[in-house]
Amino acid sequence: MPMTDDQIQKHFLRPGECFVTREPVMLSTLLGSCVSVCLFDPVAQVRGMNHFLLPARNLIGSEPLLASDAGRYGLWAMELLINGLLNLGARRERLRAKAFGGGNLLNSADRDPPDRFNIGSANIQFVRHFLNQDGIPLIAEDLGGDEGRQIHFHGADFTVYLRRIPRRSTEQIAADERAYLQHALREQQRSIPIDFF
Repeated sequence: MPMTDDQIQKHFLRPGECFVTREPVMLSTLLGSCVSVCLFDPVAQVRGMNHFLLPARNLIGSEPLLASDAGRYGLWAMELLINGLLNLGARRERLRAKAFGGGNLLNSADRDPPDRFNIGSANIQFVRHFLNQDGIPLIAEDLGGDEGRQIHFHGADFTVYLRRIPRRSTEQIAADERAYLQHALREQQRSIPIDFF
């Protein structure tokens, strides 16, 4: 007898989180400028999802891409997701991806940080480039725009259900992302090495 939606276990992902499973858990999240990649191996019947706000450790500097801060940055979030699935029996050549988010929620409403970069667009560019370089087919996407998204990734058939959140209703998503971004930037400033001569 199939389970009803009330019987399905649910797991909600916040920015910086990643979750992999072989269980029939429904993975959900809310997205604004953030991107989530839903990754799965249909043969091994394993899947996972991440949620990241920044594609790299330093969007505007010459610092190398991520070296730490698990899950916060796109490169590391993708590696966590892929390695988690491989540990559950997935094979890299069978992985398939669906990507969502990258809306322009922070940049139009915020001037702190300044508009030196568009976080949503940078996330979209990163995830497409990463998947292409890794040879993982992006079989479905809903990226960009200026609306938020709520997504639910079901395990039975790897379907992702998406509900758009109108701009006027995204204040809380933008506030959460803004707080997360400010925290990430403060940590980044603390980790910048200082040379003494």
